[in-house]
Amino acid sequence: MTPLVLLSGWGIDARIWQPLAPHWSANQAVHAPDWPGYGERLGVPVPASLDALADSMCHDLPPSAIWVGWSLGGLLAGALLDHLPPPRGLVLLGIGERFCRRSGVTSAELATFRRAFGRHPHATWQHFLRWQLLGEPAPRLAHRRLLDLIGHAPPATLQALATGLEQLSSIDLTVQLSAPPCPIHRIAGAHDPLAPTTERHQVDSLLADTGHCPMLTRPDDLAQLLSALADEAGRVVPAFTAGRDR
Repeated sequence: MTPLVLLSGWGIDARIWQPLAPHWSANQAVHAPDWPGYGERLGVPVPASLDALADSMCHDLPPSAIWVGWSLGGLLAGALLDHLPPPRGLVLLGIGERFCRRSGVTSAELATFRRAFGRHPHATWQHFLRWQLLGEPAPRLAHRRLLDLIGHAPPATLQALATGLEQLSSIDLTVQLSAPPCPIHRIAGAHDPLAPTTERHQVDSLLADTGHCPMLTRPDDLAQLLSALADEAGRVVPAFTAGRDR
């Protein structure tokens, strides 16, 4: 079975994936690295470019694995396809070609959020945690579960958070997804408040009764789906060879 690399999103470190642990297949290999400036890599300088980020993450993102990127993690994983040898597959969870869309989170809304973050970063981070959970069946319970995992302070440096907001604003995967160097599978929660309704229904797998954070509210379904994709990838001879050697 193909290994899975799980990549977290803005303002949240790799501990977000812990609820999936009891639900993996017995032989499923899973690695959940932190981005520079997050969690266990809090002291690692935040790379100034995607090329530098590729250098920092190359050992965590092997071509023999499936990369699973959630939210900002999906945008970064997709962007790194231009900088690293391509994986066996890329899973985009809760994200499309870009973060800002006219019928979802608009560029103006993100700009307002970034200004608020510049003035009150901790309060703005707390607001974001609640906002992204609005599509869950029990948002308050999901919020408590999230805080039990990551704590009440941002698990990232201010520089990492600010850089992440710039990346949410600027990264566009339209080119990468139009001619992908590896198979790409898109997953969304049926009630994701951060995604346009039309986009949610164009994904490959739609998870019912959840929103942007299925790892908190549907960890069993998400783990089973990812394990199935890993099992399928393990039975397929890779047909994609494009990519940058490193």
